[in-house]
Amino acid sequence: MNLFFPKFGYVGFQILVVTFCLFMIKPVRLSADDKEKKPFLGPLSLNFEPTLTVSPLGTPALVTDIASDAPGDTSRLERAVEFELIFALEIPTGLPRISLTGEVIWTPFATTDRNPFTGSTSAELGQSIRENPVELEAELNFALFTSEQTGGWLDMHFDVVDQFSPAEQPDDRAWYTHKLNFELDTAFMVFNWLPESNWLHSLELEVSLDYLATGLPGKGDVVSAENIRYLNDANRWSLSFLFVLPLAPAH
Repeated sequence: MNLFFPKFGYVGFQILVVTFCLFMIKPVRLSADDKEKKPFLGPLSLNFEPTLTVSPLGTPALVTDIASDAPGDTSRLERAVEFELIFALEIPTGLPRISLTGEVIWTPFATTDRNPFTGSTSAELGQSIRENPVELEAELNFALFTSEQTGGWLDMHFDVVDQFSPAEQPDDRAWYTHKLNFELDTAFMVFNWLPESNWLHSLELEVSLDYLATGLPGKGDVVSAENIRYLNDANRWSLSFLFVLPLAPAH
């Protein structure tokens, strides 16, 4: 049962994020000279991030088939490994260890049995239907330690994320909903030994542990599109492996 993040809507989501940010951010005093030299939002950088995501991480939810008359007809949802393409815009700030990130996420090879816009099914069309919605994320990033502290080999940051993605709860009233997500990202600069003139020098291998706090089905929820009832809460954990390829690095 999800005790910490019940279905409290987007207003509650905003209150939680703002409260967390106020708790984490310490006051920073800048002199007049500092304010002139350091704009609050630093130079932007754009990254391309091919990603493999394992979801859920751990035991999938137990469900029952609502179309079946057989008692005790239960099964567990399958664990999926999805390939995603991500474009990430990173925005440094004038606050120590705090930055912003905006992401556009696309899953090019996902398929579905029904087209949500036309109602056509894969059985009617005689072929699979591509499920290719675009997801958006707005992140507030807190650096736990930086590459400068590890000789350029490693950095780690904790992210508070507003994920705007297709609805998953049966009582959602929009195709897309806002969800609260927490991420712990660790980046490995595996080619740091190469000269900076080599484009591989800036390539990173990143591992991201995610906890999607809101927006997933809970115990007792019926998802009519899949003819299933959840017998426990959906597993909220996932693990991603990605390459970070700088397209437009900050200068």
